[in-house]
Amino acid sequence: MKLTKEEKAMLAGAYGEGTSLAMKVLVAIGEAYDAPYMVPVTRTHVALSNQEADLWFAERLAKGGAVCRVRPTVNPSFNWRACEEFTQLEAEDLAIVKRTHAAYTKLGAIMTYDCTPYLERNVPRFGETIAFSESSATPFVNSVYGARSNRESAQSALCSAVTGVTPYYGFLLDENRAGEVLVHVDADLQDDFDYQMLGYLTPRKTGFAVPVFEGITGPSKEALMNLGAELNTGGNVALYHIVGFTPEAPTREAAFQGRKPQKEVTITRPELDAMREELSAPGGKIDFALYGCPHFTIDQVTTVAEMVKGKTLAVPLFIMTSSLTKNLAQKMGYEEIIRQAGGYIIDDTCMDQPCWKFLYGKKGITDSPKCAYYTKRRQMEFVIAPLKDSVTAALEGRY
Repeated sequence: MKLTKEEKAMLAGAYGEGTSLAMKVLVAIGEAYDAPYMVPVTRTHVALSNQEADLWFAERLAKGGAVCRVRPTVNPSFNWRACEEFTQLEAEDLAIVKRTHAAYTKLGAIMTYDCTPYLERNVPRFGETIAFSESSATPFVNSVYGARSNRESAQSALCSAVTGVTPYYGFLLDENRAGEVLVHVDADLQDDFDYQMLGYLTPRKTGFAVPVFEGITGPSKEALMNLGAELNTGGNVALYHIVGFTPEAPTREAAFQGRKPQKEVTITRPELDAMREELSAPGGKIDFALYGCPHFTIDQVTTVAEMVKGKTLAVPLFIMTSSLTKNLAQKMGYEEIIRQAGGYIIDDTCMDQPCWKFLYGKKGITDSPKCAYYTKRRQMEFVIAPLKDSVTAALEGRY
């Protein structure tokens, strides 16, 4: 790779061992992808995990004196203060959370603990070169905003935060952002939940190619959030286009940059319904409801509050969201309504954290296939249903 004088200095250790390591990682990635050089980034987001490998790497960078030049926002952590109300915390889990917080704080990260930074504190503009990790964040910023990011790992995004650069390859190049497969959506997408199924199903029919959706009109931000999250859970799709809606797809021709689609597929309502049947546990008695993978928006919180107002939930209901959304919910009275019904709004955490051990082995309900996918390894099973249907189930104790 051709490096600038400044990049060579970082690589050689002029800015310390931590910065040198970060640049070594980026150079190795760049060489693997035949990137000719580095380009500056203006935003970063790191999918912090509180897991041992993540912590090991962050602590090594921090110990080496690294400080982020482009301060990243970060993914949810383990909100141990909130979870103390529900479960006995293990000392080992608590220790790794505190060490992770200390390491990232020392590196200069902005400790947002939110997996939807693209909706609140870290919103890129069209064409902006950024380095985002997180499975719902990358497709949203690439597709909905037209910013440019590769599907970064937590480590590569953190290295870009430290150095301020990323290798020039992949979705940073115009030609690689062209659509590859045309997806005819021959189904009436009735609500945001249908986009969950569409996102999970699409890679089954297209592989990891860049899909161009035709037949979608007026999706909400929650629908787009769901679509990208499931495209990157059911597959490895960090960019999509919607004809007549997303900024790089005003027309079908523009989405494909004048090329012909590699193939065309059609997705129907029976296929979406079959996808849901495959992913969901059977109905029946449930033990809890869990939402917020990705983090719930204030509009989704509003829906839950309106449904449970003045009622009593038959099972505990948990909503995971950002601290900003929780603060809004408190100001608007939604948290009190949900609390009185027997539910909880918990900020700064997600279901892929050890604070939910008290739910292991139980059966829950959620509107998120991504939530159900992550928790399979933790002996949790989920009925997957539209938001309103699932809240009704939580009020009745069964689906």
